Amino acid sequence: MLATLLLLADACASFWGAMTRPSNVGVGVRAVEWLRDNGAAALVSDVEAVYYSLTAPSTGGPALKALPKVGVAGAGTSTYAPPPIRPLIYPPLPGEGVWRGTGPLVRGAPAVLVTTFRPDPDYPQMVAGVAWIDTARAWLQLYPGRYEPPNSVGAPAEVPLQLRSRLLAAFNSGFKLEDASGGFVAFGHVYAPLKDGQATLIRYRDGSANVLAWSGGPDPGPDVEFARQNLPLIVDGGRLNPNLGDGPEWGATLGNAVRVWRSGVGVDARGDILYAAADDQTAASLAAVLQRAGAVRAMELDINSDWVTFNFYGALDAGSPQKLLPDMNRDATRYLTPDDRDFLAVYVRNE
Repeated sequence: MLATLLLLADACASFWGAMTRPSNVGVGVRAVEWLRDNGAAALVSDVEAVYYSLTAPSTGGPALKALPKVGVAGAGTSTYAPPPIRPLIYPPLPGEGVWRGTGPLVRGAPAVLVTTFRPDPDYPQMVAGVAWIDTARAWLQLYPGRYEPPNSVGAPAEVPLQLRSRLLAAFNSGFKLEDASGGFVAFGHVYAPLKDGQATLIRYRDGSANVLAWSGGPDPGPDVEFARQNLPLIVDGGRLNPNLGDGPEWGATLGNAVRVWRSGVGVDARGDILYAAADDQTAASLAAVLQRAGAVRAMELDINSDWVTFNFYGALDAGSPQKLLPDMNRDATRYLTPDDRDFLAVYVRNE
């Protein structure tokens, strides 16, 4: 009896600590995360799977009459812009798959472009948002969050004030490391060793970035600025991973088949970065979105409405923040204050 009471007291103290520590997510989300971390992950996953199956979207239905407006008209003419994303549903809606500008011009044109399109004829009301980042005019940085990775004590967990004058965008990273089956390296520190074969978003010291299957051992060495791993590649060589089936490989909590908010990042044939996100996606349908947007390699990032975020800024100094998709759950100012999870920021690159 005494042992039971001690265990209960310890659990209560742990739960109370999780509920009262600083956080930028609601109590409900923190409670679910605490359950996952304290032996109830399978139960939470089962409950979520039932909920999402009951609320899964139905095929068919009326088509949309308009797409959400994101960005500003025009992609600039003084530098390269990717070709429009070819629509899947005809007739296309005005602006569907057409790239639009964001924020200040960098050498004559926006370095971050955004667009929306309907990715699945069976679900004509679904909308995917895609962002393209020109790595010749912008650079990425990975930042540890307040609690993720777990050993990131003392990390600022927000876009540094001194760099906001060059900030173009910020977006979510991958799964919690315990679910990601991979490594985490940033600012010269190996928070978790890299694993060969895992999908990796990487930036080198020269500013170039890539998405690839890692094969360099646990420590990336001095030429790598950051590396963030998350599961296997979902697109490789321009083709969908043939193993995009249901199972824990695509997320220990929900797998592949459950339709939820999902996000991913890829690289196109030119070496530029693509980010994509949409509600009601499987890992396979997310991969198809990135493939259609031009990704030759791509990986899944975080999932669920509380974690999927892409914000861009209409002006320097984090001015006029906007969401990639208006129904993304978190505020457009996310990452301008301390965040619980790691994230990526996009900055103007010096010539």
